[in-house]
Amino acid sequence: MLLNHRRALRLVGALLALTALVFLLVAWDVTRGPVQRVDDAVLDVMVSLRVAPVVWVCEALSVAGGVWVNWPLRVVAVVALLWRRRFLQASAFVLAVATSEALIGTLKTLYARPRPLGSLVETTSFSFQSGHAIAGAVTAVGLVLVLLPPGRARWAWELRAAAFAVAMSFSRVYLGAHWLTDVVAGGLLGTSIAIGWPAVLQEARVRVQRRRLREAVG
Repeated sequence: MLLNHRRALRLVGALLALTALVFLLVAWDVTRGPVQRVDDAVLDVMVSLRVAPVVWVCEALSVAGGVWVNWPLRVVAVVALLWRRRFLQASAFVLAVATSEALIGTLKTLYARPRPLGSLVETTSFSFQSGHAIAGAVTAVGLVLVLLPPGRARWAWELRAAAFAVAMSFSRVYLGAHWLTDVVAGGLLGTSIAIGWPAVLQEARVRVQRRRLREAVG
């Protein structure tokens, strides 16, 4: 599934460390104030740069990262993987989606961070972390990992998936639906989950195969 799943696991470890750092900075009383000042400054810049054509593009990206696009793509991908009997890939993607969806609501409730005022799109629940950023990363990055074989083609699509996830996430900041740290935390966590589950399952499969080989030889 992954060209080098152990390298992927190391990458996931680094991403999770960065994720934990952002979550800590937002949660800790000592750093929460400075973080909010940075978020306020970024939002002020986004508001000052708003022009109608860019707003329309960002609104389209926001819709593309929402449930009405994400879930149909996820269902089609799982059905296609099961039809092709690629059970490990299907399991990895389902676990990534389930993990991300469970964390979105739990973490929002735990942090209970208010959203920015004056959002240009309708919002629900709390602000931290961005559900759009997590879901977008899990869907875009996860689909590429489980649907395409390793090689140059997948690498190119990985870059496209990452570019979409970043653009879609920052569209939420531009529209005033999230703070910068919301989408950074969500993007890091979603990417970790999308890469992590395939790598973990691949490592588990390798270990099982080695154990069976030892038993057969021994």
